[in-house]
Amino acid sequence: MDLSKKSKHAILTSDVTRKEHSAMKKFSVVIAGGGSTYTPEIILMLLDNLDKLPLRSIKLYDNDEERQNRLAKACEIIVKEKDPEIEFLATSDPEAAYTDVDFCLAHIRVGQLPMREKDEQIALKYGVVGQETCGTGGIAYGMRSIGGVIENIDYMEKYSPNCWMLNYSNPAAIVAEACRRLRPHSRVINICDMPIGIENSIAKILGFESRKDMTIRYYGLNHFGWYTSIKDKDGNEYIDKLLEHELKYGNVAAGENASDFTDNSWLETARKVKDIVTLDPTHSPNSYLQYYLFPDDMVAHTDPEYTRARQVIDTREKRVFGECARIAQTGTSEGTSLQIGIHASFIVDLATALAYNTGERMLLIVENNGAIENFSPDAMVEIPCIVGKDGYEPLSVGKIPTFQKGLMEEQVAVEKLTVDAWIEGSYHKLWQALTLSKTVPSANVAKKLLDEYIEANKGYWPDLK
Repeated sequence: MDLSKKSKHAILTSDVTRKEHSAMKKFSVVIAGGGSTYTPEIILMLLDNLDKLPLRSIKLYDNDEERQNRLAKACEIIVKEKDPEIEFLATSDPEAAYTDVDFCLAHIRVGQLPMREKDEQIALKYGVVGQETCGTGGIAYGMRSIGGVIENIDYMEKYSPNCWMLNYSNPAAIVAEACRRLRPHSRVINICDMPIGIENSIAKILGFESRKDMTIRYYGLNHFGWYTSIKDKDGNEYIDKLLEHELKYGNVAAGENASDFTDNSWLETARKVKDIVTLDPTHSPNSYLQYYLFPDDMVAHTDPEYTRARQVIDTREKRVFGECARIAQTGTSEGTSLQIGIHASFIVDLATALAYNTGERMLLIVENNGAIENFSPDAMVEIPCIVGKDGYEPLSVGKIPTFQKGLMEEQVAVEKLTVDAWIEGSYHKLWQALTLSKTVPSANVAKKLLDEYIEANKGYWPDLK
């Protein structure tokens, strides 16, 4: 083929590509929990990937209309500046929100940050971890979250039965178990962004340009797992190199300091990986294992008068709401400080895999069903899956070691007992869940915590007897 023919061929190919793109189906998305400060970041990510996932509509849904309205106008401006043809709606009406949608992106926080703060402070009163997904804080939050997530699944199935819900509402493990039990046939995929952040750190440590240059093996529960393999595209193994680094520095790359993390607490979390790996130098851990393996250290470094929830209120919430107010007032997002969050990237990848049958390999929270050979088949585990238009196919993990298996069995029991308590309205089951948590020292402390949590969560929890 001569040069002129090559050029003509390129032009024709380009024209075909453009025609194919213009002919691609456009999707409608609803963000459930539209008042979240993560919503603008998710919208920016969606808009940055319109070539992968074309959109015709973006909706925000939240039962707290006032909070959502603090973000909605800015989000509408951002959408219209990017693509005026995309319809935008912010609503507190579930019918309007869920009618004619293809994907629901659910990040629901029942009780919002003030309740998270109460969870943390009640736990710390007894010298116990109160983190929002781990330990007693996660249990209290889970009891608030189950009803809200199930309610939104029912809205979705009523108004758009062919919709997929990509659910990343915390605490993801308890919520996923509730979905398995209460809505087993629903089109819900439970996911978590934490591994994305960890894999970005791993990529920096190992010298990869992107986490997508790595093929990982991972197993565990949500916020409770381990990497067993990190390979490049040629199949070369890097796990030993990673573990060697983590034993010295944790998940802090060479040259990184506090300015490379959103705040100092995340830097300390990355450093703490060193201690976790020292306990078991064969596995690279999810950093949240610090709350289960070193709860005394976590409590010692937490100020009960200024917990993580308050930090978020004073920093992230103030920053995002303030910037959205500025955009709404000026009528433009030009020069905005809002950025695409790393946590949002996997949402687009997952939606694209479902829409176009890409066969993307992703970490999902799914029923074990033999994937981990020597673990309970009905446990909700976090493992790699292949995603396509019909959902996901879990990859086999094989047998896991005694140490990890023992930790996971204890934590799965906590999660199952919590869901039992919500379904049955059982005081006793929730007392057992708190007692069994590795973060709680005794049944006596568990009962004191439970009684205080019941009082604090009136109107959010079901009545317990």
